[in-house]
Amino acid sequence: MGSAAATSPPPSGKLTQDELKRVAAHRAVEFVEPGMTLGLGTGSTAAHALDRLGDLLRAGALPGVAGVPTSLKTEAHASAVGIPLLPLDAASGARIALSIDGADEVDPDLNLVKGRGGSLLREKMIEGAGDRFVVIVDESKLVPRLGCTGAIPVEVIPFGAPHTLGLIRNLFDGVSGFHARLRTAPAAKGEDLEAPFVTDNGNYIVEMFFEDGIRGDLRDISDRLLRITGVVEHGMFLGMATTVIVANKDGTVAVMGRKK
Repeated sequence: MGSAAATSPPPSGKLTQDELKRVAAHRAVEFVEPGMTLGLGTGSTAAHALDRLGDLLRAGALPGVAGVPTSLKTEAHASAVGIPLLPLDAASGARIALSIDGADEVDPDLNLVKGRGGSLLREKMIEGAGDRFVVIVDESKLVPRLGCTGAIPVEVIPFGAPHTLGLIRNLFDGVSGFHARLRTAPAAKGEDLEAPFVTDNGNYIVEMFFEDGIRGDLRDISDRLLRITGVVEHGMFLGMATTVIVANKDGTVAVMGRKK
């Protein structure tokens, strides 16, 4: 794991998971400086960062700050709290100085699983375009290997999605405990069958599950997944996080940086 520093616990003592997310998010916002263009993440942890940014903008503490949202949900939330927004193409000239987002998993090398909410493609595009990527999590997200606690999402085009799913299964043929499925959304009112979950980009999500996490060369696995025709992107964010802020159960906050 990268280098770490911890702060003292707050006087209130043990915090709920949502309170821990807020603590980590507020610590991440301390990296924001006036005039920055930010990548704005998606999810419950990132939402606390959006709220904090909105508070600081209304107080006049961060003049000139604007954000590039990673999902339609984030776009709506950021607009509601008063964060000026830019599309990715407009932000490319000013450069995204810093992205702030949560993660589903963080391994000892600060590799991530993201996108269980379905926003992985836009997250990877925006967070990969910036100078720094600060990840905010509570300690439950720390894992020995990626894929230990749930699905690794893979975004695929709808055309031939069952065929693409079969190719993904073939890639991991012989891996004990592996299975994959198309993610579904709750059935619409009056409908009996669930429909495929659809991302903001109009694509589907394949969920890959590993009994005890992924074992092997992550970059090789990444490359082989991306070579499958029909796969758009996957939720392994390898070597992207520059800083990970972890809120611990006792209220302390650890700040870990990637080793050079």
